[in-house]
Amino acid sequence: MSFLTPLAFIAALLAIPILLLYMLRLRRREVLVSSNFLWAQVVRDTEANTPWQKLRRNILLFLQLLILAALVFALARPFITVPTVSRGQIELLLDASASMNAVDQPGGVSRFETARQQALGIVDTMGAGDLMTVIRVSDVPEVLLGATADPVLLREAINGAQAGTAEADWTAALTLAAADATGAADVSMVIISDGGLGEASGLPGVPGNLRYVPVGQASDNLAISALSTRARPGQQTELFAQITNYGSEDTEVIFDLRVDGELFVAERYTVPAGQNLPIVSSRLPVNFTALQAGLTLPAASTARDYLAEDNTAWAVSSGASDRRALVMSAQPNRFLDQVLRSLPGVQYTQGDVTQGLPNQDYDLYILDGWLPATLPTGDLLVINPPGSSLLFTLTGESEDTASPTVLQNDPRMTFVDFADVSVLRFKTFAGVEWADPLIVAAGGPLLLAGEVDGRQVALLTFALTESDLPLQITWPILIANLLNWYAPPAVISALDGIQVGGSLSLRPPLDSTEIRITRPDGSIRTLSVDRQTLAFADTDLAGIYTVEVLRGDEVSQRAGFAVNLFSPVESTITPQASISLSGVEITPALRDEVGQREFWPWAALAAILILLIEWYVYQRRVQARTVFQPVLRRRSVG
Repeated sequence: MSFLTPLAFIAALLAIPILLLYMLRLRRREVLVSSNFLWAQVVRDTEANTPWQKLRRNILLFLQLLILAALVFALARPFITVPTVSRGQIELLLDASASMNAVDQPGGVSRFETARQQALGIVDTMGAGDLMTVIRVSDVPEVLLGATADPVLLREAINGAQAGTAEADWTAALTLAAADATGAADVSMVIISDGGLGEASGLPGVPGNLRYVPVGQASDNLAISALSTRARPGQQTELFAQITNYGSEDTEVIFDLRVDGELFVAERYTVPAGQNLPIVSSRLPVNFTALQAGLTLPAASTARDYLAEDNTAWAVSSGASDRRALVMSAQPNRFLDQVLRSLPGVQYTQGDVTQGLPNQDYDLYILDGWLPATLPTGDLLVINPPGSSLLFTLTGESEDTASPTVLQNDPRMTFVDFADVSVLRFKTFAGVEWADPLIVAAGGPLLLAGEVDGRQVALLTFALTESDLPLQITWPILIANLLNWYAPPAVISALDGIQVGGSLSLRPPLDSTEIRITRPDGSIRTLSVDRQTLAFADTDLAGIYTVEVLRGDEVSQRAGFAVNLFSPVESTITPQASISLSGVEITPALRDEVGQREFWPWAALAAILILLIEWYVYQRRVQARTVFQPVLRRRSVG
């Protein structure tokens, strides 16, 4: 055994003043006596109070000297040399990915807890001059503690680390560790993991000595590897789910599905070993919002499912994939046909004016040079109407089409330019107070739009064939803006969801001021709308996220998206005996370096325990004296 700070033994000289205090201690005690014969004790007492006296056996003195010895021993920092995994500048990469939550260790301990104990063991065997950096490896690598030799801080950082629920980004973690080790002479990369490095296995140029400490024992795991919905116009919403058995035995499992929080169905399936089991269903109820699927093993099952994080998945209703439009034209209009074909998210049908409106309902009705006897109840785009209706009254025509102006501050007119558009004539209308004039010529409005009777209506007052608008670039822009006004594009495009730790693009409307996102745990994140596309990456929790688009204090749009694990790398929990990194096969690390194991914490603990014993002995003596004095007083009175 050796000592890191042997000069601490000088503190043992404190035993001298402790001994002197006991040698000079006054041993007088006042006692009531009932006889003069006891006065003879005065002489003896005088002799006992001489300045110096012999030390007597005293348990308190012994305990106090023992406390001092333990403290001095702790300050000297005794240690022994032991084998260790690495030394020098140690970059400790602690795997905190989803698979590290697998509970396959003895006593029901998770892999991550085992990894922490392995890391603490490396801290305990650090030698003099060794430094360690602790990096938690999850979807976003995090430096828990920079290079330090302080074991207390290192233990605190490692004990405070928690496993995540996402796929680890080992490429970023190793890059971060390499940057931290730049300039160090003796570098060791210590990876404590179950071996799932993913794409990082081919990463070139990792510096230092690579060390791998494996954790994990079993491979049995069942997972929901896919969950999505699909809806087509006029058809019932379909569900697609997939269960994957990553174990080596066929396993029976119960698959349950909850619709908007209520249990909808629970069925048993047998999933073959190492295979996928698809589940397709069209029995979903209409107008649902969210789905939650789960896996559980039957009560009598002897199978094992060591990872719970991939046993639950979520999905949101996708709704109809396209907006359905009906075009009713008095004459064939190839300009409308071309522009509707070019715009995404629109499924249009060409109707026959001789047959009238069909019985089927549509989201948008485009009436071109034709009006039915009764207007449909959906949204309307009316082009060059031939007469009057309940919404407007035809009053005449005008050829004063000079100087058309556009209401530029209206979102429906974004990027619309009518400066080079020529119109031969247009019709004039009355009774359109419900509409805003968006494009106005010298003789009157060319385009009006507004809301009336609970629907959105736009009125184009001229025939497309009597203008060069369809030949201008502003024509598809105008139609796209109007379609976005009828049905604003979804702020979220990832209806099928994203992986935990992934990022999501948000496309807020131009007139929105803020986006509010509620996470599965109820916490809220807010994003200011300062550009057309925003990114949201705070998705470290699996579940349903709710997105609200605010226009001032009003919620103008609400949508949801699902975040799931869905990672074969994490669900494949089979521990790897070795890993491949920088083209090198790395086997489990051997303790071929020499480290130091210190014992000062045990010595300090012993000092505290002895101090408690010394306090107890002292209190017993004080209580004994307190009881003895009243007894003497009672005898003297008698």
